[in-house]
Amino acid sequence: MKILLASAEAAPFAKVGGLADVAGSLPAALRRAGLDARVILPGYGFIDHKQFGIEPLFSFDLSHRLGLNTVSLFTGEHQGIPFYLLQSAPYFGIEGDVYSHWDWDMERFIYLNQALMAALHALDERTGWFPDCVHVNDWHTGLLPFMIREHGGEGLWAKLASVISIHNIAYQGNHAGGFLWHGGVHGRHHADLLELGLADNLLGIGIAYSDMISTVSPRYAEEIKHPYAGYELAPLISRRGEDLRGILNGLDCDLWDPATDPTLASNFDCDNFVRERPPNKSHLQSYARLPVRADIPLVGVVSRLAAQKGFDMALPALRNVLGARDMQLVALGTGEAAIEQAFWQLDQDFGDKATAFLQFDGALAQQIYAGCDIFLMPSHFEPCGMGQMMAMRYGALPLARETGGLADTVINYDNATGQAGTGFLFEWQEAQAVEGTLNWALDVYAERPEAWRRMQERGMKTDFSWQKSASEYVELYERAIAMARSRGD
Repeated sequence: MKILLASAEAAPFAKVGGLADVAGSLPAALRRAGLDARVILPGYGFIDHKQFGIEPLFSFDLSHRLGLNTVSLFTGEHQGIPFYLLQSAPYFGIEGDVYSHWDWDMERFIYLNQALMAALHALDERTGWFPDCVHVNDWHTGLLPFMIREHGGEGLWAKLASVISIHNIAYQGNHAGGFLWHGGVHGRHHADLLELGLADNLLGIGIAYSDMISTVSPRYAEEIKHPYAGYELAPLISRRGEDLRGILNGLDCDLWDPATDPTLASNFDCDNFVRERPPNKSHLQSYARLPVRADIPLVGVVSRLAAQKGFDMALPALRNVLGARDMQLVALGTGEAAIEQAFWQLDQDFGDKATAFLQFDGALAQQIYAGCDIFLMPSHFEPCGMGQMMAMRYGALPLARETGGLADTVINYDNATGQAGTGFLFEWQEAQAVEGTLNWALDVYAERPEAWRRMQERGMKTDFSWQKSASEYVELYERAIAMARSRGD
């Protein structure tokens, strides 16, 4: 089975969020399962071809409504995965960031879909490789399923399957009508899109025309059927409910391994963490200019500082608890100015208890996972979330809102001897819920150390690898391919 993943991001070449982690690591698991999985993404100007051993493959001219452009395809291999990088000036190949301003991103990602269709044809003609299924991700590549259907009865396209993955339904590529017309994209006449007013919504187009649909956790698959989580796409998701699967994201467990992680002060595993993990806490406290104390609970935050992440609830709670109790806070992230300012203010007001690093630092993030006792993820919504998985693998207990992938991965403490649980969950979206749950966790840390260690060990032993999820994707692809071939016949 030949699978081509099309994505705006893929680690290690271009990463902004979790989409890149999935596009960069899922294909390796699929290849281990026997599939010929490959990835295609834009060849952004900041990608160092020499560093990754990327070589030219071929070029061709693409004629479209706005003119004639040269498309150049490059190829390389990372961890056994073949990658294709697509450049085509002025859309892709000279930029310093993955994303730009909204109107330019609309124009260039619509063009990307057109160029990808042409690249598929060229790959078949020039290399003899053509996928059985194209797996697109989010709105950036959401036009591909529609374009494949537009080629309906033509040769290889007639039986080409498509799957779309929704990583965060809040980002939809909506209001794209003028850009689609400007780019020469044919009208979308799908009955559901017309009835629901979604013919100009790029993610909606992908959902309507894909053979199968996935999202990044089982809980999120149910949540997005309702307007509070699925927004204007909820009715369309509900209509495609039989074709929707919630498949939990996995971790690259070779990369995220506290036993071998070179960034840590002390490596450890689930057998020796009681002895070998504490030096990481001491190192983190020292680096953050906090008192080095083993007895004081340390709360960690590694996050994009955005409203979605629930810091409007968490910041008042943290301020109250820092003022009333013996605890420490180390936060790392960048994002919305108001949230950055609020974390900076905590740093200033509680200098001996709180430190905020308003920056991106991958090594420090891993040191926070390995050094904190409680990892805070108070998200209003979280399609999957990777931070809670990384924290558990590194021996920290998540404190999270019971939503999306957080609900699927974190088991609430049994409030007893720790025979069940890997963290602390709250439901209500209010500061009092965060504060009450944080106080609960601090009490358990101080009064029930054996229960705490049981939860740490259970979290570290939880299997967050891609193996199970990859097998679910194989089933998803098989069903999509069967649907496409039936349609082609």
